[in-house]
Amino acid sequence: MQILLQILHGLQLGSIYALVALGYTMVYGIAQLINFAHGEIIMVGSYIALFTMQLQLVKMGLPPYLSVIPAVIGCALMGVFIERVAYKPLRNSPRISNLITAIGVSLLLQNVFMKVFSASARPVPKIFDHGPIQVGSLKIPYVTIMTILVTAVLTIALQIFMKKTKYGKAMVATSEDYGAAAIVGINVDTTMTMTFAIGSALAGVASVLYLSHYAQVTPLMGSMLGIKAFTAAVLGGIGLIPGAVAGGLILGVIEALTRAYLSSRLADALVFGVLVIVLLVRPTGLLGKDEREKV
Repeated sequence: MQILLQILHGLQLGSIYALVALGYTMVYGIAQLINFAHGEIIMVGSYIALFTMQLQLVKMGLPPYLSVIPAVIGCALMGVFIERVAYKPLRNSPRISNLITAIGVSLLLQNVFMKVFSASARPVPKIFDHGPIQVGSLKIPYVTIMTILVTAVLTIALQIFMKKTKYGKAMVATSEDYGAAAIVGINVDTTMTMTFAIGSALAGVASVLYLSHYAQVTPLMGSMLGIKAFTAAVLGGIGLIPGAVAGGLILGVIEALTRAYLSSRLADALVFGVLVIVLLVRPTGLLGKDEREKV
């Protein structure tokens, strides 16, 4: 029973990684950009959620999980702002310019929030107040079930959006051929902006789920979370939605089992070690396909 609980805990953690990885994989798949500021968007969403919860609890008496609404809106607006100000002017520049800019935006957000809110951790009120759910002799934390279900629903919704809607098909077309998409009348600028908005909105959901697991906020919280989510995206096959989810779940389970049965100090090392091994054996990731380029 104990190992089953640890696996469920790993799926909960992996679901958070998966939601964040979806933002990475969407931006890379469509804009061919590794948005290293994505972790800081989660941090911004966490502060928005914290202040919203404090306002709700003190003045309005609303449930804390409703803080996900302003967190999603705030993260989406932040993602669009970053894309318009930092990335759009460099769209036709070498990729290294975009990469350096992304790192610069990440460091800027970290330092601005440390200056404004200090580097100290801020406690977060309990988001889900339900007790564990009894399944036979197994008591499963309510937050674990909610995290896994929310990730599953959002992943399915995103897949349907990409395959069935006009805007989703425009994103797919843009990811396959940027120039050809513009020629056939697709507004590439709008598509890019929408990509950042959706990816950042998912980060807003992930921020609240993350706070339900780790009940504190710091300006540097998005750094390691972002790196692990990016690792998940690469592990599963960056640019692929199923790959991001699969990679996140695998990393979450590996980390949880390592912390429980080996050593918490080895957890991060083992996670990144698995990535190295997978890339040595299969550079395109678990679900990625080899593509040949004509030169």
